[in-house]
Amino acid sequence: MFAADFEPAERKSRRSALRAPVSLDVRIGKTGRTLCRVIDISVHGARLQTYSALKRGTSIWLNLPQIGQVVAEVMWADDYTAGCKFHTPLPASVFEALVATASAG
Repeated sequence: MFAADFEPAERKSRRSALRAPVSLDVRIGKTGRTLCRVIDISVHGARLQTYSALKRGTSIWLNLPQIGQVVAEVMWADDYTAGCKFHTPLPASVFEALVATASAG
């Protein structure tokens, strides 16, 4: 009798699109009063570092550079980090411009 660890050759991800690491200072809220930082982004959503705790299930206005306000839903939140899903996916060209802006900055 013997035992062996099994690891599948392919890993399935829950994500519908790959996320790009970025560091973008943005604001949350219709009036943009709350600061936060986007630390990774995809066409479907983003991970945020915030200075105030967000609650799962909350809809937020996220003010992104070059785009302006987009509506997103907080999918998970842990202390001052949260993942959100955009109500409308970003166009690929806009996503690429945001990643390029973050890389240049």
